[in-house]
Amino acid sequence: MNETLKKILYVEDDQDIAEITTMTLECLANFEVKHVPSGCEVLNVFFDYKPQLILMDVMMPEMDGIETFKELQKNPQTKDIPVIFITAKAQVHEQQAYKQMGVAGVIVKPFDPNTLCTTIESIWNQHK
Repeated sequence: MNETLKKILYVEDDQDIAEITTMTLECLANFEVKHVPSGCEVLNVFFDYKPQLILMDVMMPEMDGIETFKELQKNPQTKDIPVIFITAKAQVHEQQAYKQMGVAGVIVKPFDPNTLCTTIESIWNQHK
């Protein structure tokens, strides 16, 4: 798999953070980004959008990032899509637990918009 990352499904319930992050990803790296505000909506849009990577907040109402990730892992069509958690809940032991679950990477909030794209690309390249 030597493909370039282009399509990201971004899951974030905070509208302000979602707008800033989406703009950053689209403007600085020309990623195509589809934003959904909850984990519940991931599976609803996944098959139509066909993202290469999912960037997902951990703490969300209804269905949090961990529950959503576990649901993705159950489905043969979605289990191999790399997931990056983007979260403020990122103490060392939490980050280790996320990686043991199988997430591709963890980005800690608040993040630097200037390095976000290169961090995501780095995780993508390590994962493939």
